[in-house]
Amino acid sequence: MRTLYRRSTYVYPPGLSLVPRHPFHPHARRQRALQATGFIGLLLLTLGSAYFRTQILQNQDYALRSNDNRLRAISIPAPRGAIYDRTGKLIAETITTHALFLEPASLDSTREMLERLKPILQLSDSLEALLLEKRAHQPNQPLAVANDLNFDQLSRVEEHRAELPAVSLEPIPLRRYPKGEAVAHIIGYVGEISERELADSAHWKGYKPGQEVGKAGIEREYEHTLAGVPGERYVEVDARGKVIRPLARDEANQPVAGHDIHLTIDLAAQRFAHDIFPPKMKGAVVAMVPSTGEILVMYSNPSYDPNQLIGGIPRALWRALSGDPGHPLLNRATGGTYPPGSTFKLATAVVGLASGIIKPDTHMPIPCTGGMTYAGRYARCWKREGHGSLDLAGAIAASCNVYFYQLGIWLGLSRLTAEGTRLGFSRETGVDLPSEQAGTFPTGTHWYKKHFGWAPTPSEVMSLAIGQGPNAQTPLRMAQFYSALAGDGTAPAPHLLAHARKAPAETDLKVTPEILQALRKGLAEVTEPGGTAYYASLKHWKLYGKTGTAENSQGADHGWFAGFAGPPGGAPEIAVAAVVEHSGHGGVVAAPIAAKIADFYLNEIHHLPTDPHAQTLGERLGIRELPSGDHD
Repeated sequence: MRTLYRRSTYVYPPGLSLVPRHPFHPHARRQRALQATGFIGLLLLTLGSAYFRTQILQNQDYALRSNDNRLRAISIPAPRGAIYDRTGKLIAETITTHALFLEPASLDSTREMLERLKPILQLSDSLEALLLEKRAHQPNQPLAVANDLNFDQLSRVEEHRAELPAVSLEPIPLRRYPKGEAVAHIIGYVGEISERELADSAHWKGYKPGQEVGKAGIEREYEHTLAGVPGERYVEVDARGKVIRPLARDEANQPVAGHDIHLTIDLAAQRFAHDIFPPKMKGAVVAMVPSTGEILVMYSNPSYDPNQLIGGIPRALWRALSGDPGHPLLNRATGGTYPPGSTFKLATAVVGLASGIIKPDTHMPIPCTGGMTYAGRYARCWKREGHGSLDLAGAIAASCNVYFYQLGIWLGLSRLTAEGTRLGFSRETGVDLPSEQAGTFPTGTHWYKKHFGWAPTPSEVMSLAIGQGPNAQTPLRMAQFYSALAGDGTAPAPHLLAHARKAPAETDLKVTPEILQALRKGLAEVTEPGGTAYYASLKHWKLYGKTGTAENSQGADHGWFAGFAGPPGGAPEIAVAAVVEHSGHGGVVAAPIAAKIADFYLNEIHHLPTDPHAQTLGERLGIRELPSGDHD
């Protein structure tokens, strides 16, 4: 039997612990201490690893997050590129001026500060309401209260500095249009980007609320060229978003200015058009370089001053402009469509000659006796006693309706609509301006059924052939068509950007040089004795053209003139089209306007003295209206 005691020492059986189970025994405490030490060590190791990851490995990310909470970026607008005319004269510029801003704050704080500024800057109630509305939409951006402060306003603000802690005066770029109303419809204007525009991320990618963008005209069309890249400055804010202090200017990202552009416009001729256009009449005039697509003049009346729309449009001004019955915001050169009247007879003649239906010496079988009957319809000529038998040049010079009625009948409605569509009368010209209006013109006989619900009668072609019926064109389209007549028979899309990439012909008359000469012969006779625009002829230059009197169901007829001019015996150097609403016969108002602009431009490029009071033959003779019956 095994002995359990040796030398008075108790030997525990195998598997039994030598440590007593009492929790406060030294061995038990030591074991728990070792466990706690291991746990604390593991915890410190974990915290150290997280600290290392945060402070060393991801230091830059967390520093940026901290700065995002502490710093707020304030946009610095970039100066827009300047706009020049074809000779380098300034059309639009960016100047540096002082603006007053309210730093980001609550709506109540903003309202209180505006009340303090009201007597200092003479703020209106409507402007205050507009500013508060803007603050509600952009609470984290400075609020521009006034742009282009003058010296007196700056002085008054500085005098009350102690009362205006949240106000800052900043130099900003401000758009200026030195020629104002003369260039408004070409250049357009700039304004704050709208929520609808911001939603169009494809076109306005990278733009931010409060940024100024082109709203119309060239400013809109070439926004991405002119705009530049805005910069950013930073201010330090507290947890509530209140500005504590601005950071140093050298910490800001400076803006990059936009690129300058040059236009095809002749600014001197453009201003001349503005000066001579009857101020109380509505209409437009377009002048072009023959066959190149270069627009020399594009003027629409009534106009507006784009400088008044910069930096926010007062509601009263916007209501006045948008509610004006004269529609001054409408560019009638590209957005106004009018029946072209007899100016369209040249298109009918082009189709007839190109298709071989007639020749320049063709006389119609029915002489003009004041009208003719076809398919049960009697259609009149403007000259009641008639023109007799005429060849094509004579019919153009006399603007004989009966001749072109018969030409339209010979062509047929299907051919005339197809060829008119090919020449572009049912589509836009493609000019580099937004919101161009397409012309109205039947694309075929099916067009009548689609638009009116009835098939065209056989006599419908008679109206279309003389520029009436469902036929309405912009002054730009007619200027482009006559540009092709004045040049080589083709015309690319009209353009305003100088040095634009050469585009293929948008309009191709598909006629021979001999046919062009025959057409010009008729247009030349229009401004010679007996022609409908004789009294618009010029002293030093040969004027070719066609008058038009477009019927208007809403009042007096619209007056048209379309043509071109150049040195006598030489090639034409300017094509021009003018329309004056409710002015009656085209030879009375429209023809003298077009003639004077052509005269001004030709004098300018040939370095001849330019007479700001240039007169047509009629004005030199003291004739203010055409003799009775001598018109169309």
